[in-house]
Amino acid sequence: MKKTATLLATAALIGLAGCAKKPPKQLPPAPPSQTTTTTTTTPPPVTENDGPTPGSRADFVSQAGSDTVHFATDSSDLDAEATSILTKQAAWLAKFPNVRVTIEGHCDERGTREYNLALGDRRANSAKNFLVNAGVNAARISVISYGKERPIATGSDEESWAQNRRAVSVVPQ
Repeated sequence: MKKTATLLATAALIGLAGCAKKPPKQLPPAPPSQTTTTTTTTPPPVTENDGPTPGSRADFVSQAGSDTVHFATDSSDLDAEATSILTKQAAWLAKFPNVRVTIEGHCDERGTREYNLALGDRRANSAKNFLVNAGVNAARISVISYGKERPIATGSDEESWAQNRRAVSVVPQ
């Protein structure tokens, strides 16, 4: 019995020795010493590269003034403000001929789903046609209508409805 116990204890010790972790070949560096020093840094000089990255969505919005044009009730006609924004968008798209844009058409909550999808399509195509007439290649522009499915203002009043009647030019990140 004593032999069996000794044999089992020896086997257990051998088993544990086989599971032991081997020390790493190279130890990680010691943590830096905790000294407190105060340094004053001056901000880097402002360069021309500050601001949005050229060709980015942020650059598009800053150069065009807006990515959104608004419409009157039941209309897909562009007003003076919309044509001004779209003119700036066309100029930006001319500077970046490899950038594609998707124009989303949106409506307010009034009307049927089908009617609003058709109106949103007319609004998106109205903006697209303006950009194409301004010299942007039509192959670079796609349109989609969301109708009343993606409102940005959730109220049921004229102010909210006016915000939701829009076409949004979306440039990828």
